Amino acid sequence: MARKILVTSALPYANGSIHLGHLVEYIQTDIWVRFQKMRGNEVHYVCADDTHGTPIMLRAQNEGITPEQLIDRVWHEHKADFDGFHVAFDHYGSTNSAETKQYAQDIYRKLRANDLIETKSVEQFYDPVKEMFLPDRFIKGECPKCHAKDQYGDNCEACGATYAPIELINPYSAVSGAQPERRSSEHYFFKLSDARCQEFLSAWTQGTLASQAIPPLQQEAANKMKEWFEAGLSNWDISRDAPYFGFEIPDAPGKFFYVWLDAPVGYMGSFKKLCEKQGLDFDSYWNADAKTELYHFIGKDILYFHSLFWPAMLQFANLRTPTQIFAHGFLTVNGEKMSKSRGTFITAESYLKQGLNPEYLRYYYAAKINGTMEDIDLNLEDFVARVNSDLVGKYINIASRTAGFISKQFNGSVSSYVDALKGNEILFGEFIGAENEIATAYEQRDFGRAIRKIMSLADRANEYVAQQAPWSLAKQEGQEQKLQAVCTMSLNLFRILTLYLKPILPTLAAQVEHFLNIAPLKWSDTDQVLHGTINNYSHLATRIDPKLIAAMVEANMQTMAPAPDSHSQVRHAEAQQHTAESGTQTLPSPQPSPLKGEGANVVAIAPTISIDDFNKIDLRVAKIVNAEHVEGAEKLLKLTLDIGEAQTRTVFAGIKSAYDPATLVGRMTVMVANLAPRKMKFGMSEGMVLAASGEAPGLFILSPDDGAQPGMRVK
Repeated sequence: MARKILVTSALPYANGSIHLGHLVEYIQTDIWVRFQKMRGNEVHYVCADDTHGTPIMLRAQNEGITPEQLIDRVWHEHKADFDGFHVAFDHYGSTNSAETKQYAQDIYRKLRANDLIETKSVEQFYDPVKEMFLPDRFIKGECPKCHAKDQYGDNCEACGATYAPIELINPYSAVSGAQPERRSSEHYFFKLSDARCQEFLSAWTQGTLASQAIPPLQQEAANKMKEWFEAGLSNWDISRDAPYFGFEIPDAPGKFFYVWLDAPVGYMGSFKKLCEKQGLDFDSYWNADAKTELYHFIGKDILYFHSLFWPAMLQFANLRTPTQIFAHGFLTVNGEKMSKSRGTFITAESYLKQGLNPEYLRYYYAAKINGTMEDIDLNLEDFVARVNSDLVGKYINIASRTAGFISKQFNGSVSSYVDALKGNEILFGEFIGAENEIATAYEQRDFGRAIRKIMSLADRANEYVAQQAPWSLAKQEGQEQKLQAVCTMSLNLFRILTLYLKPILPTLAAQVEHFLNIAPLKWSDTDQVLHGTINNYSHLATRIDPKLIAAMVEANMQTMAPAPDSHSQVRHAEAQQHTAESGTQTLPSPQPSPLKGEGANVVAIAPTISIDDFNKIDLRVAKIVNAEHVEGAEKLLKLTLDIGEAQTRTVFAGIKSAYDPATLVGRMTVMVANLAPRKMKFGMSEGMVLAASGEAPGLFILSPDDGAQPGMRVK
């Protein structure tokens, strides 16, 4: 029976552009949703811009517009970015909606009726110039611990100390620069420390409630919850004083809901809009006894809000709690935090403007995602190499090598089922038989495992094409029927691979469906075969030009700016207070300048060493006698090397994205022979092969000149 599923992604804050770090989450969610829809499940995917809070209000003031005008403009920017990367929301709304306001106020009233709301006086800093209370991140001053200047009101970025804003030395407003005053104000609190909340959350987070069929959190997230429980849960301040852009608290003039109270309620508001458009039953998804499924995809930085505050709000407002919450890690670029100075703080818009295919990024992210909270790295060299190798060199290669023969010699007609599969039943069965393994990987959000299996099948298809050599058959008299059968079989395998890749590559899959003249692929179509005629083949994908990557990095590169003005202060405070799901705006320390002139893409030369230092390194010519994939490893190949010793050596090399193992066997290379063996997850690595790389994408293992023999020393 088809499942009924509601899926959400975390709401992007309406005070900045969508960048490639954000897209990790939305692409991951979209792939999972598309897979579920291909399986025939009834799935609704909703999201919205998160629009309330002090940063929005202040940015609008700085721009001389209303908050409503600001969030409307940003909504269209965000929606265009998501559309550009084929993130197909069923509804994308705004938290500044009548529906969200209604549900936020209703939840609040139910919590108050349950005696879970209290008020108490709170002393805060007040900006006498802007006439507003200041959130912690809008106060700066001298750190009370290490005395670093210009530190924020909740923690020191120099020494890492945490403190209350009132502990700052010589505090000042990050908005106006004025010295703030200490004033008291009545605040509203959600009593998260109440025994009822503690008891419920302790069981809910660990998945031990009788009503829970499956644990709601990943194990690593559940473990984090235990740590927070041991530290003790405090009551949650849910109010802010006017002036504030948000929803007013019922029966509390001048008091507004803190943005984190109404933001997750935006899931409900956005879904309500969809229900009105499509005639769906809202209550069947949100009532306490709902039998439908609810999944939230979020960044690990907002786990606290979604795994404690949100389920407690829902539970004690007599609403359903999430079926599962899927948290993911952050994005690094080239192994480091995203950096504006290096051009790796890349916006979605700039990626698209360079003419880069958005599905290439979808594929690369999918290859990295494993369903855990681990961070993932966008290595730009690896990105180019993997896309060119996997998508173009393996997957598309199957069609490009065979489709032309069907069009030119058989007027587009494919062989019959019997002729195409005759003698190939085992191979065809292998492709069909992989369906369950790939589906399980998709369901578990382990897209990397799915891709590894799909690409292993692509290797098998290419082996078949190479063995049958249709280009040779085409030159032989009397081989027409076999040529047609071989090409038809190849295209049948290509069709199955397309089906498996469709959640990741929806636009490319649609092009393939047109080319093969077939109906949109469903997951149940694995065992179908081509029949009739196909359309003429045209290029489905092209290799990434490394120059486009270099141009994109250059376009995003910014110089280190002087002390920020009040507007950029607001944006920095927003980024810290209302953190994005992926990536960071932290700038790294300056790096050595690259060489000038012809080698401008070459990193700076390392510090000088002596000849004695160099002589300590024993470089040897090595013959690669075997090369193979490493199960579960994204970057590694297992190499067996002959360096003239009695026994071969094993080396795990991070060159998987650039080389097919089969092409390495018999090749000569150079290795560091006296490197201390390193115990790795996959076994012992007994050295290191040498490879060249630079600022531009590309990875190239070194080879000695002809005549070099295994074991020769490189001097």
